[in-house]
Parts: sequence; structure tokens; C-alpha cells
Amino acid sequence: MISIGTPPQSLPVQLDTGSSDLWVVSTSCTECEEEDTAAFNPSASSSFKLNTTTPSTFGAPHGDIVLSYGSGSVTGKVASDTVTYGNMTVQAQTFVAVDAMDEAFFELNTTGILGLAFQGLSATQSVPFWQALVNAGELSNPEMSFYLIRDDGEPFATYDEFGGVFTLGGTDSSLFIGDIDYQDLVGSPLYWTLSVSGVTVQGSPVSIATGNSSLAAIDTGTTLIGAPAAAAAAIYGAIEGSQALTGEYDGYYTFPCSTTANVSIAFGGRSWPINPADMNFGTFDGESCLGAIFVIDLEGSGDAATDIVGAEIPTWVVGDAFLKNVYSVFRANPPAVGFAALTDSTAQGTGFSSVLSGSPTTTIRSASITASENPLPITSGTSSVSTGTLSASSTATSHASSATGLIIPSTLTSCVLAFAAALSSWITL
Repeated sequence: MISIGTPPQSLPVQLDTGSSDLWVVSTSCTECEEEDTAAFNPSASSSFKLNTTTPSTFGAPHGDIVLSYGSGSVTGKVASDTVTYGNMTVQAQTFVAVDAMDEAFFELNTTGILGLAFQGLSATQSVPFWQALVNAGELSNPEMSFYLIRDDGEPFATYDEFGGVFTLGGTDSSLFIGDIDYQDLVGSPLYWTLSVSGVTVQGSPVSIATGNSSLAAIDTGTTLIGAPAAAAAAIYGAIEGSQALTGEYDGYYTFPCSTTANVSIAFGGRSWPINPADMNFGTFDGESCLGAIFVIDLEGSGDAATDIVGAEIPTWVVGDAFLKNVYSVFRANPPAVGFAALTDSTAQGTGFSSVLSGSPTTTIRSASITASENPLPITSGTSSVSTGTLSASSTATSHASSATGLIIPSTLTSCVLAFAAALSSWITL
């Protein structure tokens, strides 16, 4: 839960390391609201200011900007106001007050997204909230960390069920063992980008491209794992009985549900195994199950993202199917992503009745994760299909008052595939 305005208005948002903009539903979006959906009221904030200098997105109403996602888009006005998370505040933080959204967001009860990638990806050309905190020296450590649990198998988990822990400004040593293996970001800090150095399937390495074709965006806002076509073919080629799907399911693979798919991904010199439960995304038809790795073709899509990143565009998107198996740390300075092994209890997905200890508490709520054939941000007022539901209480960590931890509900890691629609849209409930 963040708060915006003077006096503060509490709003649930979704956390997304794959995009950089903050947006929340405004009360002017009459079609966005449900009875239990929070919305920001600009007229009730004495510190709210419209931004008249940011160019409108082409084709949008005058003064509006469009943030496009794989499953739809939102439209709103760029503004600034006081934004607070826990006991950390940024004055005049730029955000988008959304007054229109596509049906996909409405159906998922999405009320806002807090982008946690870098300023270079911001459609509003603004400093993201977390970077503003780092620049102001508000965080004990310039980093944020995630622990995501594995869902309990219920296809429709409620949004307030425990799903993990997010810590802003530090790490929680009770959730991992050993050292955090940090890998420096590749290229300019836009995405949280690492190089995939190897993939092992059923105990044997498979051949994958290297160099610019191995760049991976580490993205909490994507449910599965997107890989280049050749890499996906090599991975499933090593799993007996796998089949590539066609038609509206093109880019996805199945394998026999009786098969245990053991896949590990290496970044740098260390390889991280994916629990077979996370490689199996559920029954597709009869005895076949859907694999958690799908084909993503960013280089060949003609996407405007290439105009930003050039040769550094990620060709992999590593989402929650991988991240549930590690403790992940996103460090701003020096820019790096680190992974650590989970403790025995966290590796089994067991929850905690409380999180950390310390000063003020805060609550975050929201709704769902989506992903798409192109879950990464693109230019001209767009951002990635973003994160899932964050909910429950959080308390400041032992890193002093400037590190805040929160519980993530299980909706962040519990997924349902909408077979009625083309698989250009994933729905997490």
C-alpha cells in the first residue's frame, strides 16, 4: 500500500521490476471503479499538480499519456504529488492519474502499478519512486529484495493470502542461506538485465546462444519465462515427449504430465534449479501439461523497444516461475541482480505469520499478474505487463527505519491460464 496526496490517500499497487512508471486509478475513471476498488481523488489533495510539459501520446486525448501492456493499456494525465511508502516519502513524485483503461485491467481489478525498473524506461521520463529514494539517501541500502512462495495449488487464490516478502532498502537474512551471488547488469541500466550463461535440462547442458542473444530481463511482473525460439526448442528437445503448439498457442510447448522436467538456468558461473512444479503450468489437454518456458521474439518483432536499447535488448524474460526458486535482490549501486539459495523452510514454500521487526507498518493490496508475448516495456508511453497482487501487513526491517518489508499474498504466484482467449494474454488470479 502506498499513499498519495495531502492528506494521504492509501492505494494498493502492484510491484513490477519490468517497468518504471507509477500509475493509479483516478476517481475520474468512472468505468474503472468497483465498490471495493480504491481510487485516487486529485481534488482532495492540496499538493496535487498536473504536469503540462510531458508530451501527449500520439492518438491520445490532449494532455494524456498511454501506457500500453501486452493485455491492454491505460490512459491518464501525468501529474505529481507527495507519495509515501511506509515511512519513506518523495515530494512531487511524477505519476499517471488513470482515467481510462482497457477491459483486461478492469476485469482483474487492477488499481495501480509501481514500476521498479530504471528511469530510462519511463514513459513519463521521470525518476521512478524507488530511484528517488535512493538518490535522496532514504534507503539504508540501495537495493530491494523479493521472496515469492509457491502457490498451494488452488487456481483461484484470494488476494490476501500469504505469497511472499518484499523488502525495500535491504534484505531479510532469515529467508536465505549462504552468500548472495551478485551479477553486474549488462549494458546501461534500463531493464534489470543479466546474461544467461547456461541452461541444463534433465542433468545435461543444452546449447543456447551467447552474447547479445543471451540477455535476460529479470522481471517480477511476468509469470513465466520467455526465451528465444532456438533456446526454447533446445530446452524442450531435451524433455522426452515434448511438443510445440501451433495456432493461437504458437510459441508454447507441452510435455507429458508424467514427466518431471528438471531445468536449471545459470547467470555467471552459478546454476539455479527450477522446481519441477514451477516448470509445469498445469494440464493442457488430457495427459499433456503446459511448460513454463515460452517463446518470446523481441529482436524480430519490430518492437519500438529496439530504438531504446539497441543491441542491449533482452531476448529472455525471466519471471516468477524462476524467481520462486531463489531469493532475489535488485541492487542500484553498483547496478546488479543477486540470487541466493532459500532456507529449507522457504524453499518448501512455507509461510510466516509475521515478517521482520521494527517500526512503522504498512499494508499493500492489489490484484493480479499478467504476462504476454511481449511483456517488456516499449517506447512512447508504454510499459510492461506488470506485477501481481501485493497485500497484507509489512513492518520495517532491522536495517533501521529506512528498510521496509511487506508480505506478498499468494495471488502473486498463483496462476490460471485463460484457454478461451489466445495466449497473448496471461491471467493470474
